Amino acid sequence: MKAIIFDMDGVIIDSEPLNLQIETELLEEYGCKISREEHETFIGKTDYHTWSIFKERFKLEPSVDELIKITKRRLVENIHKIKLIDNFYEFMLAVYNEKYLLALASSNIREIVDKVMDRFDLSKYIKVSISAEDVLKGKPNPEIFLKAAKRLGIKPNNCLVIEDSFAGLQAARAAGMKCIGYKNPNSGEQDLSAADLIVESFCELSLNSVRKLLGEN
Repeated sequence: MKAIIFDMDGVIIDSEPLNLQIETELLEEYGCKISREEHETFIGKTDYHTWSIFKERFKLEPSVDELIKITKRRLVENIHKIKLIDNFYEFMLAVYNEKYLLALASSNIREIVDKVMDRFDLSKYIKVSISAEDVLKGKPNPEIFLKAAKRLGIKPNNCLVIEDSFAGLQAARAAGMKCIGYKNPNSGEQDLSAADLIVESFCELSLNSVRKLLGEN
């Protein structure tokens, strides 16, 4: 058996513009500002990592947990604005119909992961989902991908990860998995050089390319 593990933000859903907006607006409420380029350096990493740095740098009064709670509440309130990445659904169906096991491994919180899964009715295809709360160490640590593989009952070297961030690809590599770098323009200039294959659209991914990466050809 072989498996494909998807990152969520920037791979399944095009959420980075909304994440950037919410993050920027909250910081501005405290008189702070970051650039889009700086925001992009946090893509793929946990909210706790991101807001711990912001709290220390800007001497923010609320706790890290409170800051995360605010951003996630605003994300939930605006989740209807988020769309699936173009052609993701078609690719997911194609690999599902070829009997690949599918998982999601996201640095986002469980509530958001579940809402995305429910909104787009993904749970009938993606049987395992791992969130930030399911691991002790976030990406680039490989724990999240190793846990996904374990829950699927698949060896890491039989897993293919699709990621849009430098941190995510580093985690996939450290887990001993093959990886595809999805070049999402809304994820900024991420270093995807660690990927076995880099694509700009799911239309570029064929079953043959998946088989080849997983050593099936």
